[in-house]
Amino acid sequence: MPSIFTRIVNGEIPSYKIAETDEFLAFLDVFPCAPGHTLVIPKKEVDYIFDLEESLYEGLMKFSKQVAAAVEKAVPCKRIGVAVVGLEVPHAHVHLIPMNSMADMNFNNKLKMSQEELAEIAERIRREL
Repeated sequence: MPSIFTRIVNGEIPSYKIAETDEFLAFLDVFPCAPGHTLVIPKKEVDYIFDLEESLYEGLMKFSKQVAAAVEKAVPCKRIGVAVVGLEVPHAHVHLIPMNSMADMNFNNKLKMSQEELAEIAERIRREL
């Protein structure tokens, strides 16, 4: 069964897309730790990030860096935190989380944001790419 992220890639589930290439996709986390929390994935479904082919892993990190720069410009924060957890969805992904303190990286504190708020943040980030 395809992961929820593969279903997003295939257009079966809507998302707040930030950036996309042939190999990668960045979109807002709809259960964010902080406003602007973005997920970056390879379109190829691989469960564990360290099982990615070397070139795909390097590409994912390079794409994540480009997206992080846009998030940092669009969302007021001290820096962008990066996390790779890998247990919640069986599809390799990178979390880019705008941070003002370590508390912003707490995955137990999820924000509830409206569709309008998510759409507005996604647009601000896309403008910075």
